[in-house]
Order: sequence, then C-alpha cells, then structure tokens
Amino acid sequence: MDSVANPLHQLVDNKLYSRYSSLIPISSVSLILVDNLGEILMEFNPVPDFCKIVCQERSNQVCDYCLKCLHEQVDNRYVCDYGLENIYMPIIVEEQILGYVIGIQAFSTETEYKKFLLDLPQIEQETGVAVEKIAKALAALKTVDQKEIRIYEQICGHVANNIALDIKEKIIDGHHDLERMSIEKEILEKKIVELETKNDSLVINPHFLFNTLNSIARTAYFEESHTTEELIYCLSDILRYTLKQESQVHTIESEIDYIKKYLYIQKVRFKDRLNYKIDIPDHLRSHYILNMTLQPIVENALIHGITPKRDGGTIRLWAEESGNHIIISVADDGNGFPRSVLEEIKANRDDKMSLGFRSTDRRLKKYFGSDFGLFITKSDYSGSTIAIKIPKNS
Repeated sequence: MDSVANPLHQLVDNKLYSRYSSLIPISSVSLILVDNLGEILMEFNPVPDFCKIVCQERSNQVCDYCLKCLHEQVDNRYVCDYGLENIYMPIIVEEQILGYVIGIQAFSTETEYKKFLLDLPQIEQETGVAVEKIAKALAALKTVDQKEIRIYEQICGHVANNIALDIKEKIIDGHHDLERMSIEKEILEKKIVELETKNDSLVINPHFLFNTLNSIARTAYFEESHTTEELIYCLSDILRYTLKQESQVHTIESEIDYIKKYLYIQKVRFKDRLNYKIDIPDHLRSHYILNMTLQPIVENALIHGITPKRDGGTIRLWAEESGNHIIISVADDGNGFPRSVLEEIKANRDDKMSLGFRSTDRRLKKYFGSDFGLFITKSDYSGSTIAIKIPKNS
C-alpha cells in the first residue's frame, strides 16, 4: 500500500493531535506517528536533534535502520547502532499494517555507556555535521530506566490500537460515532493515569498537569509569545524534577539545571531587580547531590535577601573542591539574617524561616554522614552566604 492510498494519511489533521495530546506523556523522550513507509506524520513529542542530524537522511523520514527494524517486526523493540532504545507498535487495520507509533529514542540505563564510546570525529566525517553540533545534540539525549520503557511500551500500544479504531470507524466505515470515541478516549486516559501516576497523594495528577502546561506552551508558541512559552516549559520541568521520588540522588548538573529554570522564572518576575550568576566547574558536575538540596537555599536568598531591597540584588552560586569534599555556596547581597533568626537557626528552633535549612541539613547528614550538611558561612549587612558540604563520588 502506497502513502497516497494509506487511510492513515486521511486521519492525520489538526484534530488528531488535539485528540491524543492529552494521552501522551509530557517528557523529553520522543513519541511519533509514522506510516508503513517510514514517513513521519506527526511528532507528539519531538524526535531528538541527534537523530535528526546524525541518523535521518530526510527530515520527514525515519532512518534506514529504524525502517528495517519496523519491517522485520522483531519484539517491537530495538537498540540502534548508537545505543538508543526504540519501541514501536504497529497500527493494524483489517490485517494490514498502516503505520507505527514509535517511542523513546533515548539511552536506557543499560546502554548509556555507549554514549561515551561514540567516535564523534568519525560521525562528523560520515554526516558532514560539525563535531560541536553533534556533541551538543548527544548531551541533550535523555536516559530512561526499564520501568519508564515498560510504561512507554504500553502507552504506544494503547495509542496505536486507538488510532486503528479511529481509522476503521471514521475513514473506512465512514461512521462518526463521537460518543463511542469519547468513551474510548476516557478509558485510555484512565489507563495512562494508572500507568503514569507516581504519587497518589497529589490532588492534581501530574500527568494531567504536565500535559495542560504543554498545551498552553504550544499555544503560546503559535501566538509567538516566546517568553510565555519558555516560562511554561521551565515550570513543567521544575514540577517534573520535584516529583522524582524514586531516586533521592542526582548529579550536580541536574540540580543546577533545575535551579537555572527556577531563577529564570523569577528573573521574568523581578526583571532588573534580580540578577544571578552560576559558576560550577565542569569536572564537579558529575558528582552526586541529594535532589532539591539547593532550592530552599536559593529561595531563601531571593525572599529574604533580594526581595526586601528596593533595587534588588544578585544571587551567586558556585562550587569548589576541598580535599575529598565539595563545597557549594549560595550568596546574596541583601541585608543578612536578623540576629534573632540566626540564633533560632543555631538553636534548631521551629521557626518558619529556618525550617527549610534544618530539613536540608538533616537530609544531608542522614544520607552522607554527620560531617556533611549546611552551614551559614556569612551573614551581615553586605549579604548572606550559605554553603553545603558533600563528599566527592567514591
């Protein structure tokens, strides 16, 4: 069946995205719809830049390796030559494969090591793409664990099956039973929520919240409200990061990325009254830190250091080595802590201003040991400096 005769093409319009966007996970991993010849019909979540510049010969076509795997139909999953995990689910109507829903295009925890074995100069020679561009695209690729892969596999299967139902009823049979489609959509949404939800105590399901933010961001993009678009994506990433309950420990790089997004949002809010500088040496960024360690310190610097000043001020964040330890400092040029607050913090009294500090200090000591934690290294009329001490990776 050629692409012209393929009824999947007739289904693809503006309404298809709106129908399925609320079912697709908000994440930085890809999820796309292709026809049986490998033509990309829709990107629910975009294809990574690495795949676009290194693998795909045409922007609207999957790479030859992917197309070969689709036609071989082995296990609905493969790892490409560069180590990227791929899941594909066929869209089958009347025993014919009309297309595929393809997901992931990211490293798994088992294949991530391949990232460091790639010969970038060789790839440059083969593709004609500059090494710097390849390296940047490679660094942007994500890593997923086996649980996330299994969830995506089920999501791809459900979406593929539902698209097949749409084609059968709307295109082939000519029926437009919107009530049944609405019921199918509701069932599928409930299944996705069941698969995706990681925190049952949340009043609003995070899957719904992320997709709502993503829809607003895309609306802002088409309206050319680029600052609004960037704000929404930053907020979505921040929320996702705060919900990562499965692993307490992340790299300093991940924590700093979160802080950058947090400060970007605050910068838009406070404009010229807030400036910030972040200086973390590259060789320290791969070391581990507890997630959400820096946020309460940075937030305190903003609220109690910068906000009270009429002209605002600057928040500085830097890291340095000290033997087998890493010291990360957050400084502001505000008016410093009042003496009463300093005394309460030192006495571990339950005032609200010190709660975040004490909680962070306890977490650090519990995880890394009593030699580590949070310290107030400076607080006077020229500002405050808070430092955390963590060990280097063993």
